[in-house]
Amino acid sequence: MTDFTITIAGDSALNLEFATTISAQTSGLIRTAAQTLEQDPIEGVRELVPTFCSLMVIYDPCAIGFDELVAKIRGKLRNLNSAENEMRRICVIPVCYGGVFGPDMQTVMEHSGLSEDDVVRIHTGHDYLIDMLGFLPGFAYLGGLDERLHTPRLAVPRTKIEAGSVGIGGAQTGIYPLDSPGGWQIIGRSPVRPYDPTREQPILYSAGEYLRFSPITPEQYAAIETQIAAGEYEYEFIVEGA
Repeated sequence: MTDFTITIAGDSALNLEFATTISAQTSGLIRTAAQTLEQDPIEGVRELVPTFCSLMVIYDPCAIGFDELVAKIRGKLRNLNSAENEMRRICVIPVCYGGVFGPDMQTVMEHSGLSEDDVVRIHTGHDYLIDMLGFLPGFAYLGGLDERLHTPRLAVPRTKIEAGSVGIGGAQTGIYPLDSPGGWQIIGRSPVRPYDPTREQPILYSAGEYLRFSPITPEQYAAIETQIAAGEYEYEFIVEGA
């Protein structure tokens, strides 16, 4: 039986806490727990919110009491196993690195001692697990950034970072889904928008899936931007075994 702790999170929510540190195994357990409770729902549960190390269960206290909910959750998750070795879905994000698209590329190069080509090669050479979504709609908190690229955040955050910007903030990397203030070091930008409320699937990916950054030229950036505006761009997803 997988060990997790249940704690109260207000009068209509509780947390299933699986660990105190982020790891692929913990993410797999949280994903499997969420899938189990979605496929075999408990009456009164309204929403499941996966985070780095826990799963929040939001419920209607008029429909089910805390003690009954805890008992049912423990029963359904009695034989929980990590989904770490299951098939994984990868969303490919095309990125134009450096130049006007990556104003902080030079900072990352100086901090790491790497060339721009090396920064791009390392950044695109890894599939990043989406540990959780938060901050903004479609903002993915990603695990697994190579230590060579770890770079401190800006001392003074920008008041506006353009949607699609790809950056590094300390030990994390990610893509901004909307125009937003932010303090990450911007190394590139994608013409793809992770969040679009007019799209059939507003957010391209979910927690537990992966992002793969793929380098493109400025000419390819412009072409993809035109295709997206015309509704002709086909987003790329890859499904493969872990």
